[in-house]
Amino acid sequence: MKNKNLPLDPTPSLAKGGPSPEPSPPLSKAALRPPKPDDTVGSQLATSCPLRAQDFTEFLEVVISFLLLKNLFFFIFQDQAEQFFRSGHTNNWAVLVCTSRFWFNYRHVANTLSVYRSVKRLGIPDSHIVLMLADDMACNPRNPKPATVFSHKNMELNVYGDDVEVDYRSYEVTVENFLRVLTGRIPPSTPRSKRLLSDDRSNILIYMTGHGGNGFLKFQDSEEITNVELADAFEQMWQKRRYNELLFIIDTCQGASMYERFYSPNIMALASSQVGEDSLSHQPDLGIGVHLMDRYTFYVLEFLEEIHPASQTNMNDLFQVCPKSLCVSTPGHRTDLFQRDPQNVLITDFFGSVRKVEITAETLSLDRDVPGLESKFPEEELATEPLKYAEQLPVAQIIHQKPKQKDWHPPGGFILGLWALIIMVFFKTYGIKHMKHVF
Repeated sequence: MKNKNLPLDPTPSLAKGGPSPEPSPPLSKAALRPPKPDDTVGSQLATSCPLRAQDFTEFLEVVISFLLLKNLFFFIFQDQAEQFFRSGHTNNWAVLVCTSRFWFNYRHVANTLSVYRSVKRLGIPDSHIVLMLADDMACNPRNPKPATVFSHKNMELNVYGDDVEVDYRSYEVTVENFLRVLTGRIPPSTPRSKRLLSDDRSNILIYMTGHGGNGFLKFQDSEEITNVELADAFEQMWQKRRYNELLFIIDTCQGASMYERFYSPNIMALASSQVGEDSLSHQPDLGIGVHLMDRYTFYVLEFLEEIHPASQTNMNDLFQVCPKSLCVSTPGHRTDLFQRDPQNVLITDFFGSVRKVEITAETLSLDRDVPGLESKFPEEELATEPLKYAEQLPVAQIIHQKPKQKDWHPPGGFILGLWALIIMVFFKTYGIKHMKHVF
């Protein structure tokens, strides 16, 4: 009896003498080729998960968008940080020099005092200004209005004022003293007001005006400073870490020759005229008898009157304030030694002032009820009115206003001619025989 649980052998056993099996047909090349992964697995994934590829694409788009937005915000904040820390300077200084004497050089003193007034208005204090005037025009005997120096033909803007602090005057304004101020090589007895106490975080404005030529500037018609000496002085300042950035402005004939030899870094230079050109005067005044200002400085100061401490005006705007059609001469500037783009340099980086701020990690209590601290004044006597700044003089309105009508005065010789006419009529009427009744 056969066991039904045993598996049946599909192939007949040769031992039993059964017929031999037929040979199987050969396999084709297509059957021997291994199956492609995308033919089976890919098709199965596509049929079983039709949305997974689309979801992965959307995920990549989200990641890429996130990275782009991250980089965008990074560059925005970086740009804002660069704008906040534009120059890296912490203080501002100004050295203003007039090198000319004598009454006919009235305009050079007015140039310097006008720049002095502008930098003070924009925040640089007298303690950070070194003012050098070779002559005292305010007290000159020829001045029809003593104790005044005017920079406008209306004679309504007195740039001398009542708070001018002149550090070097008259014969103290020499080439030696000027170079000593720049390099810091001054005697120990020199007072603090005559020192340039700058450091490696100082932005310095140096303004010079006077008579000059190709490669030199005269001091009081007795000596001169050359462009080589000036360039070497700036190099000493850089080596001694006396400035962070320096702006040099000169208003003189052939002024561009004075910055040709500069080789120290972080220096920007401006001049009123090119080599071979004269720097011309502006605004003659018949009452004073001289020109009041030079053309280049006049238009620079007219531009500065529109600047306020929070202004965003840059140095490129200053380069264009006095075209040749206004100055007659061709102003020049040099920026190849300056590391920053002039478009990113604010006017207030040199003409304004940066206040020193000390950052502390400690929390300071401003509570008035501090134990052990008693007020010197009773509560009812404490000032409650808010403090406010005094209004500035509306200089822009004064400069652009029409000249006021002057009182009429008879022209010269009118009174003498009138008396001559009276005498002629008298002689014709009475003759010379009646002269004894007159005298």
